[in-house]
Amino acid sequence: MRVAIIDCGTNTFNLLIADLNPGSFDILFTLKTPVKLGEGGIEKKIITASAFQRGIDALEEYSKISQQFECLKTYCFATSAIRNASNGTDFANKVKELLNIDILIIDGNREAELIYKGVKLGVALNESKSLIMDIGGGSTEFIIANKNQIFWKRSFEIGAAGLLEMFKPSNPIESPELLSIINHLKIELNPLYHAINEFGIEELIGSSGSFDTFAELISIRKNLVLDFSKITEYTFNISEFKTEYDFILGSSISQRLKTPGIIPIRAEMIVVAAILINFILETVSIKKMRLSTYSLKEGVLSELL
Repeated sequence: MRVAIIDCGTNTFNLLIADLNPGSFDILFTLKTPVKLGEGGIEKKIITASAFQRGIDALEEYSKISQQFECLKTYCFATSAIRNASNGTDFANKVKELLNIDILIIDGNREAELIYKGVKLGVALNESKSLIMDIGGGSTEFIIANKNQIFWKRSFEIGAAGLLEMFKPSNPIESPELLSIINHLKIELNPLYHAINEFGIEELIGSSGSFDTFAELISIRKNLVLDFSKITEYTFNISEFKTEYDFILGSSISQRLKTPGIIPIRAEMIVVAAILINFILETVSIKKMRLSTYSLKEGVLSELL
């Protein structure tokens, strides 16, 4: 069976088209579109008129592509931006009216569960516990799990777009602004510390998004080619991550836009995402970090299998 899976995120809408076979799958096509659905409306909990139209336009394109591939069914999921917006249901209803696509608006726990299933599909987990981290635009999900089960999961309203809208850091970010963000994270992530102390973890696994960017930056600095269409996981050297972290925090957006490995949609938000990743690494004293190129949409694929 050929299916289309759509992930309507706060920053990016993602399309995945795959053939499902008995016990296996073949990914035929993927596409990321920088919709910025949360732009200008996260704190007000609304999808602005311009963002609303960008979302409709992206899904119209995805619908046409799905028809070209002759997909038998489309599964469309919406996360933070749509579930928190006062007009999120209006957006879903308009998509149904115009495109006949049913959008399933999921809560943070369901989102975390699908992320885990996606990561498990792409990364070799074992008996030891890992902390899985997925940085979205509106929320960030944390899951403590091993290859067999989830021990703890939670979605926090500290996505990259939300942090950017809340703190509006200078360009480059200044030390007092960095400290303000860190202090905010200390308060917001208090439940995570308790969970880590209770269960213990061996490594951090970053799910797609900003972690992709860091893997790309490290590879380019080492004159290596990283083909994301051919890998599902990547192991970080923490010191190499720190080098890129220092570069990101010391750079201006114009510098980042010119930097190979940083796509335009992430040029602004990579600063707060980097702060969030580094905060977790330092707070928990993590010595091992991996990337999973699979995330929520692959989690849906895993369930369909």
